[in-house]
Amino acid sequence: MTEKLFYQDSHRKEFQAKVLACENNGEQYRVALDQTAFFPEGGGQYADTGYLEDVEVTDVHEKEGIIFHTVKAPLEVGKMITGRLNWEERFEKMQQHTGEHIVSGLVHQRFGYENVGFHLGSDYCTMDFNGPITRTELKEIEQEANRAVFQNLDIQVTYPSKEELKNLEYRSKIAIEGQVRIVTVPGYDVCACCAPHVDKTGEIGIIKLVNMANYKGGERITMLCGSRALRDYEIKDENTKAISALLCAKEYEVADVVSHLKEEQASLKGRVASLQQKLLTYRAQEIPVDSELVMVFDSGLSGNAPRELMNLLLDRSAKICAVFSGTDSDGYRYVIGSRSEDVRPISKRLNCAFGGRGGGKPEMVQGSLLGTEVRIREELSGI
Repeated sequence: MTEKLFYQDSHRKEFQAKVLACENNGEQYRVALDQTAFFPEGGGQYADTGYLEDVEVTDVHEKEGIIFHTVKAPLEVGKMITGRLNWEERFEKMQQHTGEHIVSGLVHQRFGYENVGFHLGSDYCTMDFNGPITRTELKEIEQEANRAVFQNLDIQVTYPSKEELKNLEYRSKIAIEGQVRIVTVPGYDVCACCAPHVDKTGEIGIIKLVNMANYKGGERITMLCGSRALRDYEIKDENTKAISALLCAKEYEVADVVSHLKEEQASLKGRVASLQQKLLTYRAQEIPVDSELVMVFDSGLSGNAPRELMNLLLDRSAKICAVFSGTDSDGYRYVIGSRSEDVRPISKRLNCAFGGRGGGKPEMVQGSLLGTEVRIREELSGI
């Protein structure tokens, strides 16, 4: 059994240990020590990383009470070594995990919901609750959670007996066999948990609930605490300042200004669409429609404009109309239509000649191809 130093002192960054075993594990090695401060993967939290001597620890797992460290090089069995954690990473995880306890405890107190899913990743933390929460309610939960942080409460860790557990109300995600470890945030949460936590709530720094989404009939909440919340704020602050400068607006007013710009854009898009329709109508009047196949090449057409121009020409009694938008270098999108002829053979002919793709109904086909205007006109000249 590996002695778990992270339970004795969650803030321990370095330790001495004896190598009990070292076995090959593919391209890496698995090392067992008599004691360790490395927390193994479990309880929704990924494993600690760091070094044993100068050998990198990439993963840590526990099996039947023995903690195995995955390392990149072998270590001598029987040797005393020094282990060093990637402390900033570990501390961030403890900030997130303790913050999760506070939030989950508050949600449970207020709504009776259970935390049915918890994932602590390298850059985010999510909690899944089995019931709906509104944005207003979530904001209230966030404010109350930060009051717990500001009070700098002592985090209590206890190992109650089976008799004591019978009279203790606590949260637990899974059925636990053997000794139960209880983590208590006084007034906010009592929960069975195997992970290391901060000693005081003030170490969390801040709790920020940054996103929410409906998930399996409940709510998935994304949370950032402490250092992660600060980095998130720095990025958003930098972006807000940049947007503020671009808009010549105060930082707290950028949302209103962007909303106004969006309204202006929608209005301008409507006007542009109306003008484009008028321009297409004038353009259609200038194109001769006396040939068997009317062909139009225009690099300025986009969206639905090629099809609209085709229909305008068919309205002027064009027998078959083919509109090509694009360039010789980039290729062309085409739309071909007729009110009396089956135009699918024309599409097939173009696709075969120019490696194109497309098709449609007898009265209209659409597609794309790579070719030049000269070659395309030559290919269709016999129609």
